[in-house]
Amino acid sequence: MYCPKCGLENEEGRELCSACNWVLSSQFSEPTKDARTSGLAITALVLGLLSLCTGMLTALPAIIFGIVALVKISKSRGQLKGNGMAIAGIGVPAVFGLFILPMMLAILMPALSKTRHLAERLVCATNLKGLGTAMVVYANDYDNKFPTGDKWNDLLVSETDVNPLIFRCKSADEGPSNYAMNENLAGKSTSVPAQTVLLFESGPGWNQVGGADDLSVENHCEEGCNILFADGHTEFVMSEDIDSLEWGDETTE
Repeated sequence: MYCPKCGLENEEGRELCSACNWVLSSQFSEPTKDARTSGLAITALVLGLLSLCTGMLTALPAIIFGIVALVKISKSRGQLKGNGMAIAGIGVPAVFGLFILPMMLAILMPALSKTRHLAERLVCATNLKGLGTAMVVYANDYDNKFPTGDKWNDLLVSETDVNPLIFRCKSADEGPSNYAMNENLAGKSTSVPAQTVLLFESGPGWNQVGGADDLSVENHCEEGCNILFADGHTEFVMSEDIDSLEWGDETTE
């Protein structure tokens, strides 16, 4: 009979290992009639089952209690039972962690990624909304005219105290600013149609002006981009609708 602890071969019938005094479990593999169920085994099973509902929060305690229960049962000389519950307490979270959890994560990851993109899109829209407010403040101080195109970023920072970080889209990879101003409105009167593009997402840069050809949808997986309109509202315009945007004309006063 081999000792499960040290591996020494002992003669048949021994209760303890001659080398390490470990209880030879085969001697007591069958619990006695008055054996009581191990409380640790019960705890391990309960925690193991709860791990399915708690996102594995109770998995580690279940495994620890299960291992301790198995050791105590093997040393109890038949006075304790509950090997099955202890093993189940160890096995349930182990199987869930190795097989079920990865599959669940694989299913949830696209949804989580989509949620992150939507959150970044919302932050981008909030940035543009803040810049729209700054545009109004500037125009009120300068004869109801928008900032000039050659330094509109600088003017908003110096004249309206906006934080330079507001010019950054969280979805963009680089650049001090990811927004451009409609060249048709730069330095012109604010008396323009409400649906005229004022600011739009663009490539990285600073004091950028341009038109439809400079608009970028790369920051949001090419699904579209955020636009600030002349009346101060923002919209996320889908890529297929970008051609319908109103840019005004070069004679805007």
